Amino acid sequence: VDCATLMNKGLEVIEAKWLFDLEPEQVSVVQHRESIVHSMVEFVDSAVIAQLGVPDMRVPIQYALLFPERAASGLPGLDLVKAGTLHFEEPDTARFPALELALSALRAGGSVPCVMSAADKAAVELFLDGKIGFLDIVPIVEKEMERTGYAPDPSLEEIIALNDEVEQRVLKDYGSG
Repeated sequence: VDCATLMNKGLEVIEAKWLFDLEPEQVSVVQHRESIVHSMVEFVDSAVIAQLGVPDMRVPIQYALLFPERAASGLPGLDLVKAGTLHFEEPDTARFPALELALSALRAGGSVPCVMSAADKAAVELFLDGKIGFLDIVPIVEKEMERTGYAPDPSLEEIIALNDEVEQRVLKDYGSG
């Protein structure tokens, strides 16, 4: 579901900020409909290194589970000639407002990314349970981001408590329909 809203890309940007100690403006999103390029890094000399592979999430998941080791995936190799031209474009945040919500959470910092993630998780659960419609997900997340107090530098304990609080509130407030 998060792929359909592009929330997954927003979450990946937030992850990149924390994993690589980056400022929000150092991370950007481009859409690549062929799903062959899984990540790119631009260095100070303007060189770009990209990770390419067949459009199948089993390889990145396997890599995450086995790191730093590598193992055969059982998938066919990537045929770049057959793949042909690769296309990239700016994401349409009007069409995918969840991405813009995630980027705004990243820029706001503090407790806001936690609120956004928890509200999204609960809203997606409600959608999968048939209690809300697909188009209800983003407005619910946005409302929770607006109504939840801001903590500029929350502790891990505060983040865990806030995550649980927001998830439970969304499930309670929207789950009775």
